[in-house]
Amino acid sequence: MDSPNLSQFGHKLTCESGILVLMDDMGKALSGDHPIKMLGGGNPAHIPEVNEALRTSMENIMEEEGAFEAMIGNYDPPQGNMKFIRSLANLLRETYGWNITEENIALAPGSQCASFSLMNMLAGDMQDGTRKKVLLPIAPEYIGYADQGMKEDMFVSCKPTIECPDEHTFKYHVDFEHLPVDDSIAAICVSRPTNPTGNVVTDEEVEHLSAIAKERGIPLILDNAYGAPFPQILFTDITPVWDDHIILLMSLSKVGLPSVRTGIVIASPEIIKALSGITAIAALSNGTIGPYLAEPLVRSGEIMRLSHDVIRPFYEERAKQATAWLHESMDQSLPYKLHLCEGAIFLWLWLEDLPITAQELYERLKARDVIVVPGHYFFPGLEEEWRHKHECIRINYALNFEDVQEGVQIIAEEVKKAYAEGNS
Repeated sequence: MDSPNLSQFGHKLTCESGILVLMDDMGKALSGDHPIKMLGGGNPAHIPEVNEALRTSMENIMEEEGAFEAMIGNYDPPQGNMKFIRSLANLLRETYGWNITEENIALAPGSQCASFSLMNMLAGDMQDGTRKKVLLPIAPEYIGYADQGMKEDMFVSCKPTIECPDEHTFKYHVDFEHLPVDDSIAAICVSRPTNPTGNVVTDEEVEHLSAIAKERGIPLILDNAYGAPFPQILFTDITPVWDDHIILLMSLSKVGLPSVRTGIVIASPEIIKALSGITAIAALSNGTIGPYLAEPLVRSGEIMRLSHDVIRPFYEERAKQATAWLHESMDQSLPYKLHLCEGAIFLWLWLEDLPITAQELYERLKARDVIVVPGHYFFPGLEEEWRHKHECIRINYALNFEDVQEGVQIIAEEVKKAYAEGNS
């Protein structure tokens, strides 16, 4: 059958992209019979105490008369499940003192979907004939942003400054001196902690970005899918912030509910109303299972305890162990550097002056049944050539820990081989 004659929209969303390759690799790895060390996806770990809390929530739903039928048989309004929204608004007011009501919160079919709606709602071809962009103030950034804009040049980004605390560790910082902020910027967006690097932009950096956005009358989007207030996959202390010009993206995925696709947006009532309208047109309503399962945990505050006392320590211990394994496996004479892991579920490995590209390294590792993600996918909006983009890989340390240990060893072997080939 001939390929369909697609619109520009259809072509944009069906052509090869980093997120498509990533999800395809992850799906095949998790569903296939052939054993593959899946160190490339974003699937969170299955944490027994979290699973038990969610199982208890489901059992309570099953025991309550009419609750199961309502969960599977009723549409929620486009804004989302109002019982969940009210409980979350109460939790945020009580925990942080934020001036938030139900009018400041909307749900979406995953934070990825919420981001897609926000990016295209705020930027692109404007009604006055101008074209606006979203500024990603620090590259690398989330792979999922790259193809969300309906215009090819939707994003603009900026190379970071790089701090090296020691020979094999580094950290990115926002380069405020070269930040391309002008009248073409419709919004600023940064993930915290950052996927793929585990970087956490500092309180001072967030304060500076917030001041820039407020002065220019544009939103600052903070993507907290891995951060505060939940799931708290943060290994450094931060100050959670919100204001009328700030849009917070959150999710139930990394709490342990990736399959229920429940994204959360906290913003001004005007943004929430617009997003709810998009949901009504594109999806009628949001799924109900995630809000039903999580609402009791939010109402009681248990989600905060689980995040701080269970989820954060679980991942922090794994991050430390995976980091130790990588350093032990690598040849210390090689010019490799590991980004300081301050959060999220990834290690970001920089192989300075690597004789092959990260894409070639990815192919070699895939041939040995180890899946990572080559770094060049994580630089949306950075048009200038930068060798650094092709010297980095992302490694997920969250899943089967034996696979992580073995996978890191294989990565080290292939890296050593590549450097040796370049020196021969």
